[in-house]
Amino acid sequence: MVALPDEVVFAALGGVGEIGMNLGIYGFGPVNRRQWLVVDLGVSFAGPDVPGVDLIMPDVRFLEKQRENIVGLVLTHGHEDHVGALVDLWPRLGCPVYTTPFTAALAEARRLGEPGAPKIPFHVVPSGGRVTIGPFDVEFVPVAHSIPDSHALALRTPLGLFVHTGDWKIDPTPVVGNVTDPARFTALGEEGVRAIICDSTNATRDGVSPSEVDVGAVLTEIIRNARNRVAVTTFASNVARIRSVAEAAHANGREVVLVGRAMERVITVAREQGLLNGLPAFRSVEAYGYLPRDKVVAILTGSQGEPRAALARIADDDHPEIALSPGDTVIFSSRTIPGNERAVNRIINALILDGVEVVTDRNALIHVSGHPRRGEMEQMYGWLRPEISVPVHGEPLHLSEHADLARRMGVKHVVRLVDGDLVRLASSDASLGPEVVDELPVGRLLKDGHVLIDSADRAIQERRRLSVSGIISVAVAMTAKGELAGDPVIDLSGLPEFDSRGKEIGEVIEVAVLDCLDGLPKPRRRDPDAVSESLTRAVRGAVNAVWGKKPLCHVLVITV
Repeated sequence: MVALPDEVVFAALGGVGEIGMNLGIYGFGPVNRRQWLVVDLGVSFAGPDVPGVDLIMPDVRFLEKQRENIVGLVLTHGHEDHVGALVDLWPRLGCPVYTTPFTAALAEARRLGEPGAPKIPFHVVPSGGRVTIGPFDVEFVPVAHSIPDSHALALRTPLGLFVHTGDWKIDPTPVVGNVTDPARFTALGEEGVRAIICDSTNATRDGVSPSEVDVGAVLTEIIRNARNRVAVTTFASNVARIRSVAEAAHANGREVVLVGRAMERVITVAREQGLLNGLPAFRSVEAYGYLPRDKVVAILTGSQGEPRAALARIADDDHPEIALSPGDTVIFSSRTIPGNERAVNRIINALILDGVEVVTDRNALIHVSGHPRRGEMEQMYGWLRPEISVPVHGEPLHLSEHADLARRMGVKHVVRLVDGDLVRLASSDASLGPEVVDELPVGRLLKDGHVLIDSADRAIQERRRLSVSGIISVAVAMTAKGELAGDPVIDLSGLPEFDSRGKEIGEVIEVAVLDCLDGLPKPRRRDPDAVSESLTRAVRGAVNAVWGKKPLCHVLVITV
């Protein structure tokens, strides 16, 4: 029997063709005996197309079937789109988890905040360290990003070196966290890189990103010129930005008040890790109302318009301890994630109507991205000189622009993927080149309260229909002889009160119910299931005739 060749393969089960929900897997070995290394386990945030759902997670059914062959899970950094599914999905994998100190501490703090969360075995590796995980030698290569302790992965295998960049940028002055070291990546390039699996988020933007230190200078100037209170909203995980705001506040003689549980959790971990050394302790939210208006800077959650976050509650005048007045200033030190524009604009408009001055990245350099622009990507490709490029972490436009850039940089093979495509990156059979060799099952799991459900679950379909056309509930009592035992009980939710001619829709429904029952043969009237089916059709048809929509209809038939 001819032995099958060893191969290195890669697939994304989330994060390709979309922003968020990152989950990559690397396999080593022959096709029938591969060992798998999982990279990141993230979420994306739900939109209006899945009403009632908070988070979306990748479907891991393929990995569940390969559970015995998973050698480990590696986390590149602590953002939710890379680690947010850990508590919910790790029990389905049951493998050891490898990451660096801040990421491990942040993930553990999040786990402790989830009632009943499983104990997860973290193996903490120092920044820049190396660890052997099955057939993979994994080096955590420091990179700059918008959260501390971010790393690319240098994956060494018997078939060569592969670089998984994770999220990164080039920033020589990041305020907090790593820098992306040209010398280290140049050394990897000298070693010989078979493939780069690389972030595409900002592949459409020319040039090089400004530095975090530039943002700090602008924030200092805005706070200096502010007459009254200043509130700054940013991502809770952006410790460098929080430090920049705090330094700007103290430079202008202001106290910092921290608002929001997510913000407090990250700051606790950051202080434990020594990332905020030299800064005075922040004041609690209770101190806000006692500080003079020109002596306070509040750092708060809600930069993406989250309805339950601090900023939304303040804009709605619904926060128990924080209020803003005309002449105060709110700084959105963030960039709006696509899909969140309406929610963010609602808050901005509410603040402006209240006389609050609003500053966004449209009119000041108060935010820089944590992802590389085209000039930075060109530098990375110049350092590594890979044989193969696999664009990931982006929507189709970003992936296409990234692929074009890689070709212009002289990369021999550029492989375009969608979620589920399994690409061969290397083989012990030299005749086999890089190409898509299989299609793995992919999908989405929805976090619905405390429950994980499939994206095709009936509950979601029914909620979508409810959001468009409402629901009608009808209860009728029938005797054993098939006679109506009393007046039908009808309840409407989400329907207009009157039709276009001014007639009550409830009356239309009642007539439809009575006419339907009168027209049923007696044998069918003695069958509750037949009565329910007939009434459902009659009611939906009658409402559709006067309204033009078919609401959900639940009919309860009781025999008395």
